[in-house]
Amino acid sequence: MRMECLVPARFLTIIAHLVIVITIFWSRDNNVKACLPLEFTQEQYDTEDRKLVVALSVTLGLFAVELAGFFSGVSMFNSSQGLLSTGAHASASVALLFFLFEQWECDIYWWIFAICSISCPLLCIRIFVFLCV
Repeated sequence: MRMECLVPARFLTIIAHLVIVITIFWSRDNNVKACLPLEFTQEQYDTEDRKLVVALSVTLGLFAVELAGFFSGVSMFNSSQGLLSTGAHASASVALLFFLFEQWECDIYWWIFAICSISCPLLCIRIFVFLCV
């Protein structure tokens, strides 16, 4: 696959994933309630809400790292980073849409995060360190 094709595809999948994460952040009430038993206390709700806010905040922080690497050009034209990023963010977008609309339990978000959101920023940091050394 030519590199010129991966750059816009990568950008679009990153932005799609980012928009879905922001949407979940704004409308997390139903997802938090899906994590709780039918009868729950306000303390239980606050605990689950805090856990989801932390997960979404960490995700947004990793987006900042990856987008900084992308826009600075450090990883923009790296084909392995582009292919991994496009696949991971496309997969995360689909999974998070199900998470949002089907109101999956909050623990599933951590699985999606671990599989789709961690590897790309770590590889971006690795590329940056390799270029600077």
